Amino acid sequence: MQNFDFYNPTQILFGQGQIAALSGAVPAGARVLVLYGGGSIRQNGVYDEVMAALSGHTVVEFGGIEPNPTYETLMRAVELARVERVDFLLAVGGGSVIDGAKFVAAAVPFEGDPWDILGARAPVKSALPFGTVLTLPATGSEMNASAVVTRKATAEKRSFYNRKVYPKFSVLDPAKSITLPARQVGNGVVDAFVHIVEQYLTYPVGGKVQDRFAEGLLLTLIEEGPKALAEPDDYDTRANIMWCATLALNGLIGAGVPSDWATHMVGHELTALYGLDHAQTLAVVLPGMLRVRKEEKRAKLLQYAERVWHLTGGDEDTRIEAAIARTEEFFESMGVKTRLSGYGLDAAAIDKVLAALVEHRMVKLGEHRDVTPDISRQALELAL
Repeated sequence: MQNFDFYNPTQILFGQGQIAALSGAVPAGARVLVLYGGGSIRQNGVYDEVMAALSGHTVVEFGGIEPNPTYETLMRAVELARVERVDFLLAVGGGSVIDGAKFVAAAVPFEGDPWDILGARAPVKSALPFGTVLTLPATGSEMNASAVVTRKATAEKRSFYNRKVYPKFSVLDPAKSITLPARQVGNGVVDAFVHIVEQYLTYPVGGKVQDRFAEGLLLTLIEEGPKALAEPDDYDTRANIMWCATLALNGLIGAGVPSDWATHMVGHELTALYGLDHAQTLAVVLPGMLRVRKEEKRAKLLQYAERVWHLTGGDEDTRIEAAIARTEEFFESMGVKTRLSGYGLDAAAIDKVLAALVEHRMVKLGEHRDVTPDISRQALELAL
């Protein structure tokens, strides 16, 4: 097992009614910019609860952050924050809103072109502090320091990581996810599942604790995901899914073990080019990636087959294929299609994705840096 530095300063306020804790979590006297998405928080009561908790603070609002937040929209939030001299941000929504808040937090004090944070990996020397109120469990952005932003004008989807954009706190009230549409519930479960897989299905390094953590999270999603669709009002189911999604990408299960992320990088290009939901791209790309890279991942795929899907009979290749097929079936059961054709895309889309990967220098992906554009093509062709 490799050496690691596990660092995470985010305070989690978990449970029903925790939005009220904002009154003490947000610094007294702060000028707060509340960031949110399309307005669902006004319909489900979250907006009113947040504003009541912030009644003792000066509050400025910015709505309209898209799924897959765009640089163009976020720069309007940056300008508002500068004009209003805000000194604290509060992201209220899902991973896209939280990712957007991270970029805004870094961009407000940034000297130079803020796109350089994403496009040129420019160092972030300071950032506005911020907290989150999570309404859509999926990305884990509420407890990590990563963000993904799309530049609409150039169809580029870029990410950045910096410890200065860890949320100071995150409010996780599972009850606030009960009114989510089935599509968002399914997407969230698939998103969290693939986050775990990208850190788990690599190669053995003796990280038994991390493996068991990952397997426990995967099993919980397999058990609870379908329940969330069948019994949408069940609080305990929502609580377990929300906590799984947070733990899937807060750094814990990836500490000291290799990670992959090739599926994510290819998926980002599908989103940027064709507007697919992030989880939809992961469901399309992952099965093919596992099949094409079966030999490199053989040991962990066999472990995955046995421990997660309880497959022990037959030869090794049969068990591996069965585990991948079970994964596809699980995604489909969550309402997330696993074929490009399910989203109206054909072989022509693959050429455009490959061209984008080359343009963005995503030509050595994966835990061994051996996922070439040709391997990405093979994976996508299996998803037609």
